[in-house]
Amino acid sequence: MDLPQLSVTVLGAGQEVGRSCCVLRYRGKTVVCDAGVHPAHHGIASLPFLDELDWSTVDAILITHFHLDHAAGLTYIMEKTNFREGKGKVYMTSATKAVYKFIMQDFLRMSSTFTEPLFSPLDFSLSFSSIVTVAAHQFIVPCPGVSFTPFHAGHVLGACMYLIDIAGLKVLYTGDYSREDDRHLVQAQVPSIRPDVLIVESTYGVQKHEALRGREQRFVDLVTAVVKRGGHVLLPSFALGRAQEILLILEEHWSKNPDLHSVPIYYVSSLAKKCMAVYQTNISSMNSKIQERWNRQDNPFIFKFITNLPQTRGAEKKVAEGPPCVVLASPGFMDNGSSRELLELWAPDPRNAVIITGYSVEGTMARDIQNSPDEIVSLKGSTVPRRLAVEVISFSAHVDGEQNLEFIKQVKAQHIILMHGEAKAMFSLKSKLEQQYAGNEEGIQVHAPHNTENLKLTFRGDRIAKAIGRIAERKVAENATLQGLLLSKDYTFTLLDPRDLAEFTGLSTSVVVQTQRVAISVSLDLVKWHLEGFFGSVVDGIDADHVRTLRVMGTVDVKHTREDELMLEWESSVTTDMIADSTLALILGIESSPASVKLTMSSHSHHTHADEEDEELMQQIRCEHIAAFLESHFGSAEIDLPDDTKDRLDDPAIIVHVDQSSARVNINTLAVSCKNEALRSRVQSVVQMAATTINSLTEMYGLKDIHATRPLQTQINDARFKEEDEDLLKEEEDDEVKMES
Repeated sequence: MDLPQLSVTVLGAGQEVGRSCCVLRYRGKTVVCDAGVHPAHHGIASLPFLDELDWSTVDAILITHFHLDHAAGLTYIMEKTNFREGKGKVYMTSATKAVYKFIMQDFLRMSSTFTEPLFSPLDFSLSFSSIVTVAAHQFIVPCPGVSFTPFHAGHVLGACMYLIDIAGLKVLYTGDYSREDDRHLVQAQVPSIRPDVLIVESTYGVQKHEALRGREQRFVDLVTAVVKRGGHVLLPSFALGRAQEILLILEEHWSKNPDLHSVPIYYVSSLAKKCMAVYQTNISSMNSKIQERWNRQDNPFIFKFITNLPQTRGAEKKVAEGPPCVVLASPGFMDNGSSRELLELWAPDPRNAVIITGYSVEGTMARDIQNSPDEIVSLKGSTVPRRLAVEVISFSAHVDGEQNLEFIKQVKAQHIILMHGEAKAMFSLKSKLEQQYAGNEEGIQVHAPHNTENLKLTFRGDRIAKAIGRIAERKVAENATLQGLLLSKDYTFTLLDPRDLAEFTGLSTSVVVQTQRVAISVSLDLVKWHLEGFFGSVVDGIDADHVRTLRVMGTVDVKHTREDELMLEWESSVTTDMIADSTLALILGIESSPASVKLTMSSHSHHTHADEEDEELMQQIRCEHIAAFLESHFGSAEIDLPDDTKDRLDDPAIIVHVDQSSARVNINTLAVSCKNEALRSRVQSVVQMAATTINSLTEMYGLKDIHATRPLQTQINDARFKEEDEDLLKEEEDDEVKMES
């Protein structure tokens, strides 16, 4: 049987950074993680490869955080594809949704100045109202068979990674994450549940970050040196994310250095005021340092030395021509906006400096300027000499190589899929992981798919069932076998005691008792003889109604209800129906059986297979059959029967000789004894095969008496037919009538 496959298709961020979008398909369910745009492209070209998917089949879209390369394509998908034709829903954390609103409004405004917008403000409003908010550690079931739980991812406010369960298969999608304790965010969490698949970023490959303390000190020293030599410092950054971390660092440094109080720090962003309000209302999502300050009535985001620069016409030029200052301006990639305008104004002066503090995508000005070109091209097309200093001090909230490797090691997924990394960085990390897991017993595999590549991953068929109720309360030894009802719902399995069915599921059980009447013209003893010959031992007794009954394999009662009639009665199931069919077929063939003719012509009465002589005969036949099996496999097998003249201390046995070794098989217990363990094991397997072949059905299946609650009495002489009971009941009723009269 073919095992179900997980299909993973990367529609964006495959061997690149930008337009993150990953599609998971398993057992008819589809989940999409992230829907961003590429910051180095514009218009339709910036979107993921959306044509690769029928969006009406999507069950859920999960957005990890508000950055444009993870979320800006969402409105286009919701309003410009056939997504609305399906039943899919979109999820993100409440903090992400709050910031996403402002980020997208700014994105729309900036997009309209360069190309035809991907969507209108109305499209955004319609899509925004459909977004469902979730909280960290909240268990969400968007549709039957699919569930997910968000975990803190660090990176930016509201960012999360998703542990997704699709029909029992678990996938951890990290998005962008950080394992570093900074000034305001919690670090990414490692889920306690081991996923089958880990889809993880590879932004920095195997590169290692500078230590945080050293990085902060180098940053403030550089900023101080520039302003003291009469220069301006440009810090390109996005409105939300690492900007808040850098502002907290600058605020602390300025407060400790009075000689810097005269140097202004400006935060230039149309979203600055709105975004700060979001931060102040989401203090609970931040780390303990921020929460402690907040509890002391000390709002860490009300700055003393930092001023929001109004977005008025000519404001950037006025600042650029003014005294030394530090300006934190968006966007971070400097392709347009305030950061680009200030770069062009300050580029010719060698006293100035631009400090790149975050990750820069290939094809953007932030990446190009790191090569220290002699000149840059302005947005108007003219060339501007570049003499300002260019420094890179990364405060990027992405894991470095060491942190990523450690996280992957802790997660312990069978399949590791790398995303969100340029080809060189991604393959360096892939190579490192493959070296690390080379020859591993768990079969861990590493994948680095390119855009539109479709990975097909196959997993073991075993699944975990959760025990509840009485079964969960038992003390069970390791490797013990549990019996109960196995319930399947939405691809999850539950094992419970049948008595707990109503309490835990609201369901109830019913027993179907079937009966079949058969006319006969032979004695019940002859019927019993045939049944024993086919099924093995048959219980002979009388039931509660004093009707003689033969119980076959503990499941089917053959009742002698009338002199010329039998009634078969059994509780219906797959197994018992099969036994009942076999019993009925056997009874219907008794009259024409040659054995029946021979026995009915004999002058003596029918004896049963349980007689002592028959038992000895059956034992002898059994012994000969097993010996024949052993002889066919090993070439020599002799029967060793105890001498009648001696005390029977030894059970009958079969001796097998192979080379210089001998094995002894006890006929009664079928136990094998031999000094040679290899021979003993081989003989034991042949004996088990022989026993399965020659045993009766009762011995073969070892069925238990399911009528144990209704045992048969053994006083067969007390049995009577049902019509006799009816006549007796009628006589008793007549006597009662006479007494009353």
